[in-house]
Amino acid sequence: MQLTVNGTTHSFEQDPSLSRLLEHLNLTGKRLAVERNGEIVPRSQFDATQLADGDKLEIVVAVGGG
Repeated sequence: MQLTVNGTTHSFEQDPSLSRLLEHLNLTGKRLAVERNGEIVPRSQFDATQLADGDKLEIVVAVGGG
């Protein structure tokens, strides 16, 4: 299966959950927002959101500074 994340294609042997994808990308525990196929995914739904072949995701990580 293939997913497009921030314009880059990633291949997986099985359909991962959004939480697993974030683990794979080393983004677990970070403050971020995720859009899947044009729809915002609430953080409370990360574990329950199963990704499918061809999904397009945009992931934005919050960066603090001053």
